Amino acid sequence: MTKRTTSKRTTTKRSTKQATTTAPGPVLSTRALNRATLDRQLLLRRSPLSASAAVEHLVGLQAQEVKPPYYALAARLDGFTPEELSGLLADRAAVRIVTMRSTIHLHTADDSLTLRPLVQPARDREINYFRKGLVGVDLDRLAVLARDLVEAEPRTMKQLREALSAEWPDADPQSLAVAARCTLPLVQVTPRGLWGRSAQVCLTTAEHWLGRPAEPAASPDATVLRYLAAFGPASVKDMQTWSGLTRMRPVFERLRPELVTFRDEGGVELFDLPDAPRPDPETAAPPRFLPEFDNLLLSHADRTRVIPPANRGRTWQANTVYCPLLVDGFLVGVWRILGDSLVIEEFTELTKAQRGEVRQEAERMLRVMHPDASYDIRFGTVIP
Repeated sequence: MTKRTTSKRTTTKRSTKQATTTAPGPVLSTRALNRATLDRQLLLRRSPLSASAAVEHLVGLQAQEVKPPYYALAARLDGFTPEELSGLLADRAAVRIVTMRSTIHLHTADDSLTLRPLVQPARDREINYFRKGLVGVDLDRLAVLARDLVEAEPRTMKQLREALSAEWPDADPQSLAVAARCTLPLVQVTPRGLWGRSAQVCLTTAEHWLGRPAEPAASPDATVLRYLAAFGPASVKDMQTWSGLTRMRPVFERLRPELVTFRDEGGVELFDLPDAPRPDPETAAPPRFLPEFDNLLLSHADRTRVIPPANRGRTWQANTVYCPLLVDGFLVGVWRILGDSLVIEEFTELTKAQRGEVRQEAERMLRVMHPDASYDIRFGTVIP
């Protein structure tokens, strides 16, 4: 009898403890999440930050293509010019490197040396997808050989494939090059990425390009805090979606005493920094022209804080990704420069006043990005 009672009490204690650690916090509406995230993303009002400080605050910019980082900062910064960001790349104060989600990001030099080793486990997992093409390949030797090649002189992926295939003729050439990219912290050297310049992708190691040794990986705890500062409030799954890392729950639990918690409208627990901005949901959010692949739209598992369910998946078609337009903080359409016209396609019909604000923002964006050109701004069809 006593034994049963003890067991029952133990169960009750565990239940109480669990309820304490997962007790529902205040609910943040979708609109409240939208305004908080826009504020952290420097999109509620343009920031006076320098390009370097903004790139650091945003923990990098998605940079699969050359132009998007420039448009991303034009939407966020007061006084920005493309030449400012281009100068950072030319001076090697910023680099283009594969980090989050196995995609190319533009990071400050300091971040490239610490964030890349943090996400290395994800790069190691990526190699597993190419194992069939790497039978008989010694990956340690491949890393040494590839490093020697790219540090002797920057190499294209084609040159890497050819050189590595000479060593392992029975292996799949593409798999060899991918393994090199996953194993080594390869950066794209300039003039690739410079504003107004064109060049194919050539690679060398971050250490060689920056003239600095490798550094220890950023701590998961510090990275979670930086993520929340730029993208919060957010769930564990949101952070994992942004980073490509897995098993981050223990990190959040370790940080729980330092954080505050909320719930979204679906009941998902959200973590945040205690002093981070959470503006009134009715705070005005001016129109913003964002580039394709902007991290605002890619860095949460639940993207409804920016993308209304009716507009989900509408910024891409087949292999083409279109530039998103925000009005009142939410995705309402896409835009594209076609010849001498900036064409805007609405998913949601805008009011006359909203169209006027969109046109004003378009004019501003074009003055910043293309001061010597003249464009007609019109509403029409962007997605065929």
